[in-house]
Amino acid sequence: MVEESLPPLREVIESHGLNAKKSLGQHFLLDLNITRKIVRQLPIQEDDSVIEIGPGPGGLTRALLETGCQLTVIERDKRCIEALANLNNYFDDKLTIVEGDALGADEASLIKKHGNEQDAWLVSNLPYNISTELLIKWLKASPRWWRGMALMFQKEVADRISAVHGNKTYGRLSVISQSVCEVSKGFDLPARAFTPPPKVDSTVLVFAPKVDIPCDILALEKITAAAFSQRRKMLRTSLNAVLGDRTVSILEDAQLESTLRAEQVSVSQYQQVTRIFCSLKEQ
Repeated sequence: MVEESLPPLREVIESHGLNAKKSLGQHFLLDLNITRKIVRQLPIQEDDSVIEIGPGPGGLTRALLETGCQLTVIERDKRCIEALANLNNYFDDKLTIVEGDALGADEASLIKKHGNEQDAWLVSNLPYNISTELLIKWLKASPRWWRGMALMFQKEVADRISAVHGNKTYGRLSVISQSVCEVSKGFDLPARAFTPPPKVDSTVLVFAPKVDIPCDILALEKITAAAFSQRRKMLRTSLNAVLGDRTVSILEDAQLESTLRAEQVSVSQYQQVTRIFCSLKEQ
């Protein structure tokens, strides 16, 4: 078995000096049972295109390569490149390593260059310090290049993504994520599962893209950013920066009271406000 011939991850970390860097938000997953469980959240098949962000020493990478997929990893830490490259000796050159910052990566081009004609699966134990920024980037991607995502977040961030209106954790991230995807919880992981352990627990979320996007996501992002940046204020005040002197009339057309606050408005209602706003801009 390939697993039996691979050097243990702790040995790889030691031999390559891969101590986790706080500045890169690194917390490594070394238990192959856990990394396989993450991979099983998506129906990845042999030769599917998959992208992994921030593979580090390659714990999740190994579990992905076991599926026989065509894997492209994006890694910013130069120390990890050699350790990852060694995996091709065990997995028939199924791994492509791209050195760089995922925030600036053009994933669609990478798929065309290293994958196949299908959209890619996206899997990652995300660096905590840029997890929400990366998620927003992928949700806004047009045209969409991913077919599903299994992503690890800090538990509090995962709670914000899946929150419903009226919940104190409900916010811009909730609205945008749930407008683009069906979001479901995979499983929780305690801090002790990581090396080194972070100060908080983590959660794997699965994102299944909706076939039809209900509104302009870029406009929705601006509207929700305005609403939740002043979440204690009434909508007629907080949305004025985006909707201008049409704020009250747009809210009325959406059958919303202008005295409501951001967390009292549902995902579908934000979508309706966005559709009305965009239709007025086109006139």
